[in-house]
Amino acid sequence: MTEEQYRVYREFAEQDYAENIARSGAMPLADAIKKAAEDFARLHPDGLATPDDLLWTAYDGDEQVGMLGLRLQQRSDGLHAFGFDFRVEAGLRRQGYGRAIMAAAEQACRERGILSVGLNVFGFNLGAQSLYQQMGFEVTSVQMNKRL
Repeated sequence: MTEEQYRVYREFAEQDYAENIARSGAMPLADAIKKAAEDFARLHPDGLATPDDLLWTAYDGDEQVGMLGLRLQQRSDGLHAFGFDFRVEAGLRRQGYGRAIMAAAEQACRERGILSVGLNVFGFNLGAQSLYQQMGFEVTSVQMNKRL
């Protein structure tokens, strides 16, 4: 990912994250906007240069088709990764790009000696959940909420 791509990504991603938090029912949009800004500032203080962040832009030829962001985490048993963002451009979904991006990321992680990749997916995002399950991801926890 280039600095310019990161700038565009950051503007979109922070707002998108806030909207997804609110859509999930976890909190009202105003609170979600504040949380998203705080989370991005805390987790990515140096932007693209934040240590232990890997940000990739995916292409099909010259066409940008998606992106993936991973955070590397050293644990007692070795190096692990957590996917903090993954997206395929809206008009290109359900064409195999998501699967291809995930497969490329898995290979890159194996080459770095990473033992596992975790991620979070919002409950309403059934398409992403299906893709992740097909690719061998397993549910490790479930957070639930009931709106009254």
